[in-house]
Amino acid sequence: MIEETVKNIEAKAIEEIESVSNLEALEAFRVKYLGRKAQINDLMKNLKQASPEERPKIGAQANVLRNQLEEIIAKKKTILEEQDFALRVKADAQDVTLPANKIVRGKKHPITQVLEEMIAIFKELGYIPVEGPDVETDYYNFEALNIPKHHPSREMQATFYVKEGELLLRTHTSPVQIRVLKSQKPPLAIIAPGRVYRCDADVTHSPVFHQVEGLIVDKKGKVSFTDLKGTLTEFLHRFFGKNKRVRFRPSFFPFTEPSAEVDVECIICDGAGCRLCKDSGWIEILGAGMIDPNVLEAVGLDPELYSGFAFGIGVERLAMLKFGIDDIRLFFTNDLRFLKQF
Repeated sequence: MIEETVKNIEAKAIEEIESVSNLEALEAFRVKYLGRKAQINDLMKNLKQASPEERPKIGAQANVLRNQLEEIIAKKKTILEEQDFALRVKADAQDVTLPANKIVRGKKHPITQVLEEMIAIFKELGYIPVEGPDVETDYYNFEALNIPKHHPSREMQATFYVKEGELLLRTHTSPVQIRVLKSQKPPLAIIAPGRVYRCDADVTHSPVFHQVEGLIVDKKGKVSFTDLKGTLTEFLHRFFGKNKRVRFRPSFFPFTEPSAEVDVECIICDGAGCRLCKDSGWIEILGAGMIDPNVLEAVGLDPELYSGFAFGIGVERLAMLKFGIDDIRLFFTNDLRFLKQF
């Protein structure tokens, strides 16, 4: 009777194992034949009812059956795992004869390239880059720079106000100079690169653009207009080439006195005259001058003891000349056809 039961379980298991096609079904098969409710366990329960002479025989037959079933399951598991691995390999296979995917390499924006070049030149000349907030107070953006309320010079800048008369988007990076002068004692030499904002938009102006402003302050007599001319001439020669002529013209800025506009020989016509330079042979590049005594007093420095100079350069202006671009809006439209050229 017991032998017949064992043979029936074995035969049924061998028959069912053939239809097992995946690892989940194999686990269900194992639970059915070796789990707590399996028939093989019923054989072990019958040991109590069997005579002492039959018990060893029943136990031995049950153990043989269990070992056979475990061996059957182990072999099937090996086969199924190999099949599963083969399927995954096939699914992940790569045709190495196909052409590789094209990797598109990113490039630095032309404004970033020019800005980094400008900063590198000034760092070599001894200037330290300093940054400041884009949202400024009226005091730092205007008043401390000798541009008090209702001063006519405020008409030179169309301002984006966050809170009328109090907070605004900075119209230049000169507020950074004021913040540095209030927190550090001279001598110092800094540049303030960053974004600035003005209500202006056409082919040569943008509501958002970039500036690099510079400042040197030291004991009176150590900094002169000659130093200013030498610094800016050296910068422009390094940026555009030593063969480009540079000239200074008298001008006016509220925060410098005396002041000057700085021109460089036309990049396109080499001074012969063309449409870009309006047949003058020169292109205006930047404004500069000696720091106005009122600005020094506003930051707590005695103009009888200290002096210095400041300058401001439009990054887009230099980039347009360097790369021969006639529309500033191209820098901000994110047209990949344009950007890929750089």
